[in-house]
Amino acid sequence: MAAPRILLAEDEEALATLIRYNLQAEGWEVEEASRGDEAELMLRENPPDLLLLDWMLPGLSGIELCRRIRMRRETERLPVIMLTARGEEQDRVRGLATGADDYIVKPFSVPELVARVRALLRRVSPGESRDLLTFGDLELDRVQHRVRRAGRPLHLGPTEFRLLELLLTNPGRVFSREQLLDRVWGRDVYIDERTVDVHVGRLRKALGESARDPIRTVRGTGYSLDETYPA
Repeated sequence: MAAPRILLAEDEEALATLIRYNLQAEGWEVEEASRGDEAELMLRENPPDLLLLDWMLPGLSGIELCRRIRMRRETERLPVIMLTARGEEQDRVRGLATGADDYIVKPFSVPELVARVRALLRRVSPGESRDLLTFGDLELDRVQHRVRRAGRPLHLGPTEFRLLELLLTNPGRVFSREQLLDRVWGRDVYIDERTVDVHVGRLRKALGESARDPIRTVRGTGYSLDETYPA
């Protein structure tokens, strides 16, 4: 199996060298870009398995690059970890709303960054092709179109099924309402974003209102499958 390829878009040379050294020590291949427009070109030519993206890059900002990544079919599911010195809650929310899967504030612990990279690669590596998706006590069978929780069959509508399927294939990733509309309903369907809230409510009800809710609402952003849920 080929080693995961990571694109590091970071303009601080010393930090980029430190990160590259530690990622390569894990056996991962690392490519580098010091400008946002350079990183965008590399992403178009040969998308990596994961992108480490600095918020403030010359040429094209990381936040704008992340937005463009999510708009392209070839990279809309690319795992992205945002690196930034901006630690305010509103900045974290903005980064996640733009499409970042994770967010780490400078200065950070390199072992923590490596651990987050490893966790995100592990999360996405099983791929979209599995017929049976499991998470905690949730089980979704793509072939038979059935969902169970703690062994109990659940009855979901088609939209709720697709919504849960998307969340199960990306546990922990925060999806904005706009992204959920694109991925579940399709880009050519014009529906109010509040429709997402309605269907999330229906999904929660179907999953069992008396049980622990596996869906996390991220204030001002959207929804994700709570990574702490199985614990």
